[in-house]
Amino acid sequence: MTSIKATVLLGLLLSCVAMSGAVRTLQEETAPTKGEEHKPELPPLPKVELPPFPEVHLPPKPELPKVELPPFPEVHLPPKPELPKVELPPFPEVHLPPKPELPTIPEVHLPAKPELPKVELPPKPEKPTIPEFHFPKPEAKP
Repeated sequence: MTSIKATVLLGLLLSCVAMSGAVRTLQEETAPTKGEEHKPELPPLPKVELPPFPEVHLPPKPELPKVELPPFPEVHLPPKPELPKVELPPFPEVHLPPKPELPTIPEVHLPAKPELPKVELPPKPEKPTIPEFHFPKPEAKP
């Protein structure tokens, strides 16, 4: 039994290998190169005319009966009670000590800045040119 399974699997494997090789050769033979690519010309599509949109006639809107609402009942509320007036005690006066005077900052006389000597810089060097690298074109496979 296992020898039959092994034989079937081996045959299946060999057929897959043979098919992939055949497909590869077919693709290489039928695949157009970049210069030979052409698209097939398609026939122009016919213009389709749609039928006219049908007219729709709706029945007239029915008139709804007028509904009269009953009068709103009057509500008699008791008068608002008056809130008692509350008198707050007078705010006590606060006696703060006088603000202390800030000390004055003494003036500082700094010596004048010395003039820096003028330095001449050398001229800027030119930017180096980057050499161009050309990749070799791949050769066509035989």
